[in-house]
Amino acid sequence: MEKLIIQGGNRLEGRVRVSSAKNAVLPIIAGTLLASTPSKLLEIPNLEDVGTICQVIESLGVKITRNKADDEIIFDASTLTGTEAPSELVRKMRASFLVMGPLLARKGEAKISMPGGCAIGARPIDLHLKAFESLGAKIEVTEDYVYAHAPEGLKGTQIYLDFPSVGATENVIMAASMAEGKTVIENAAEEPEIVDLATFLNAMGANIRGAGTNVIRIE
Repeated sequence: MEKLIIQGGNRLEGRVRVSSAKNAVLPIIAGTLLASTPSKLLEIPNLEDVGTICQVIESLGVKITRNKADDEIIFDASTLTGTEAPSELVRKMRASFLVMGPLLARKGEAKISMPGGCAIGARPIDLHLKAFESLGAKIEVTEDYVYAHAPEGLKGTQIYLDFPSVGATENVIMAASMAEGKTVIENAAEEPEIVDLATFLNAMGANIRGAGTNVIRIE
């Protein structure tokens, strides 16, 4: 058995750089799809998952400019054209499914391959799909893909999540931020990354209240 032996008695001092939280960064990157003007994100960690979701975003037509020296990335979603995320990337990282909410809100449709590990039956994404349907989207599910479209746009509504899923809460917040009317999410996830996403979207012009509690209101 490996051991870590620490001998105390010495004053601890120095500097440690703490990277930004991946769980907050990934949904925020997905959220840049909602903007019609460029979004600049700072202190972005150089992680494989960040690279993967950036590939997903780029495949949809978004222009990405990286400044690795300053851990800075600029996302210009004014060039967004695609509505289908590449299956090989979505299957590689489940968080790629977070682009469905923004695409549905911005483009009125989204086609995403079934995330890796989602077997037929009780799927983690069912919470997302049920909420999208409540907002007025029509969902078609095959063995490999989920296709969502809202021909008449998304409409605000009351949504109760059967489980306080972080991913479902994030996806619904992003979709509802451009829906017509008021949306209330009950039994929402309360994790810090929900607060970070809401703060980012509010800075973009959204009106989200209650992030960090189990009831979130979006107008």
